[in-house]
Amino acid sequence: MAKVKIRLDRPISKRARLVPKITIDQERFGRASESFARAMGTGAFLIGMTVVVAIWLTWNTLAPESAQFDPRATNFTLLTLILSMQASYAAPLILLAQNRQDDRDRVKFEQDRQRAERNLADTEYLAREVVALRIAIEDLATKDFVRDELRDLLKEIVDERKRD
Repeated sequence: MAKVKIRLDRPISKRARLVPKITIDQERFGRASESFARAMGTGAFLIGMTVVVAIWLTWNTLAPESAQFDPRATNFTLLTLILSMQASYAAPLILLAQNRQDDRDRVKFEQDRQRAERNLADTEYLAREVVALRIAIEDLATKDFVRDELRDLLKEIVDERKRD
């Protein structure tokens, strides 16, 4: 049997991989962790967990010793292990869900900032247009001004005709 020499100065090739590479869809895993965190944060979960623990403690305290699966004499070791395991999985999943929410909030904040910049630019443009319209309106002749000018011209024409 030929002995395979493992070289530590080169990366392990795909064929020589000892542990198969596991690929995880980050988006799907993130959505699942958010669902889990959302479910754990509900009153129904807390009430359900309280009921399960109360039944567990009651059964393993009051039931005959032969029917107990987590006796009080061992300080409910199985219950402690289960709750510890749940907490050890819940904490990172909740943190992952919070990180994803922070990322979404960051993107939303950036979009809001860009929208505010566009609104400010649009408002400034409209303000400049309003000022330009006001200036243009000031240069326009009013109806009374035109009427007075026409009267003056008519008077001049009438006076000129009288002289002729």
